[in-house]
Amino acid sequence: MEMVDLGKSGIRISRMGIGAWQASSAWGAKDEDVVRAISRAHELGINLVDTAETYGEGHSEGVVGRAIKEIGRDDMVVATKVHGANLRYEELQKACRRSLERLGVKEIDLYQVHWPDPWEQIPLKQTMSALEKLHGQGKIRAIGVSNFAVRDLEEARSCLSKAEIVSNQVRYNVLQRNVQEEVLPYCRKNDIRVLAWSPLAQGALSGKYGVDNRPEGGVRDKNSLFTKPNMKQIEKMLRVLRDIASGRGRTVPQVALNWLVRDELVTPIPGAKDPTQSEENVGAVGWRLTDTEFERIEKAYASISLDYLA
Repeated sequence: MEMVDLGKSGIRISRMGIGAWQASSAWGAKDEDVVRAISRAHELGINLVDTAETYGEGHSEGVVGRAIKEIGRDDMVVATKVHGANLRYEELQKACRRSLERLGVKEIDLYQVHWPDPWEQIPLKQTMSALEKLHGQGKIRAIGVSNFAVRDLEEARSCLSKAEIVSNQVRYNVLQRNVQEEVLPYCRKNDIRVLAWSPLAQGALSGKYGVDNRPEGGVRDKNSLFTKPNMKQIEKMLRVLRDIASGRGRTVPQVALNWLVRDELVTPIPGAKDPTQSEENVGAVGWRLTDTEFERIEKAYASISLDYLA
C-alpha cells in the first residue's frame, strides 16, 4: 500500500482510508462486522481509520476502539471529529476527553472540526485556541477540519499560532465535484490533504442501484441522488464505469475510487460494513486509469445534469 503525507504533520497515512460511520444505527451494520472490516483493511495495508463523536452518539468511536485494541495502537492512525455544536473552548476540551475514552487511546492522531458552526456562531478563534491547547498537551497529534470552504480555512489557519491545519475532509466523488473549483486548489497550494468522504456517493456509484432499483429506507431516503430523475442521469456515468471495470477486471466501485486516487492530494475514506467491502476498497489502489479511460469518465460527467430539488 502506498503511503502519503498527512499535510505537514509528519504523519504518514495509507493511500486509502476506511470510514466508520457504518458503526452506527444509520447503516444497520453489526459491530463485530465493522471491527472485522477495520482489521481486514489493516491487514491489507490501510492504517487510517476515521470516525466521529456524532456517529451513533459516540458508538462508532467505541467500535473503532475495539478494533484498535485488536490491531494494536502503534499500527493505526486514528482520526475522529468533534461535533459542530461542541466548539466552545471548554466544551471542546471535554469532547476530546470523551473521545479519547471511547477510543481507548491516550492520543488522537487527527482531531477534526466536523463542520463550521452556523447556529451558535462560536468564534473560530475560540475553537482553534482549544485545539491548539490539546495539541500542545499531546492529546492530539494533528489538527484537521471537515466541510470547510476556503474562507473558513483561511480564518481557521489565521487563528493558529504554532500548529497547522493538515487536512480538510469534504464530500468528493466522481458525481459531486464542487470542491474542485476552490477547495482543492487552495489545499494543494497550502499542503492540506483532502480526505474524501462519500467517495461512492452513498452507494449511487456502487452499481447496485438504478432507476427501477432504488434504495428504500435509511440514510439514502434523504439523499436526492436517488430520485428517479437523478438515477436516470447517473446511469450515464455507470455505463462508462461498468465498461471500464469489465475491461480491467475490476468492480464499478473500484473504478470510481481509482478516479479519486488519481489525484495525489486526495485520500478517499470509504466505509465498509464487513471484510469483503474492505477487500473491494483496497482493490481500488495499486493501478491507474489510463488517460483514455479518464477522458471517458469526464465526458460522461459533462453529460450529466443532477437536480438536487428533484
